[in-house]
Amino acid sequence: MPAQRSSAPSAAPAALPTLGGKKSSYRERVADALRAALIAGELRAGEVYSAPTLAARFGVSATPVREAMLDLAKEGLVDTVPNKGFRVTAVSEKQLDEYTHIRSLIEIPTTVQLATTADPVSLEALRPAAREIVTAAAAGDLIAYVEADIRFHLGLLALAGNAHLVEVVGDLRKRSRLYGLNALVQAGRLQDSAEEHLELLEALLDRDGEAVRRVMTRHLGHVRGLWAAGSSMA
Repeated sequence: MPAQRSSAPSAAPAALPTLGGKKSSYRERVADALRAALIAGELRAGEVYSAPTLAARFGVSATPVREAMLDLAKEGLVDTVPNKGFRVTAVSEKQLDEYTHIRSLIEIPTTVQLATTADPVSLEALRPAAREIVTAAAAGDLIAYVEADIRFHLGLLALAGNAHLVEVVGDLRKRSRLYGLNALVQAGRLQDSAEEHLELLEALLDRDGEAVRRVMTRHLGHVRGLWAAGSSMA
């Protein structure tokens, strides 16, 4: 009989996530937490946030928050506002369409190829992250959802053995805004997008390249739909 693929849900993610599963400094972990809040739409475009306010929100001191926000400013995610703090930069519909297009060109064929090349043990190692995504969606925890989602997808792409590819996709994800997440949580629809991660994992383990392509195409379409939902509410 084939080995069972299911496993118990993993523990809840840390308050300061490590996006992409990399080891990082405390400052980088603070930056990761801020990125996750920004991507999830909990930090809104056009609004100005002070370092002390964000520090209180995340339960850390103001200094690492200020340093982390300066890192995000270098990435173009926020602008500095003298004597006030940092303003989250806006992302246009054209930019979101371009991000989706680039991601589809990279992620879909790469993930399809993994259906024939990825080690099943390495794929199974991603199941806890996939389950965390589902758990976070059910709980309406947007930051945990984004953190686990990034860890799953970048971990999956890393199996292709191309570090530059992972870096490019990671950068695109940093610049994304999922403002539609709150609306989907309220409508009870975020769970559908979350479940696609487990569906994708099963297709990969089944070595079914066409199923992988269908799930990835649908999933990226849902992601762009999240962006669209957010911009329509703005």
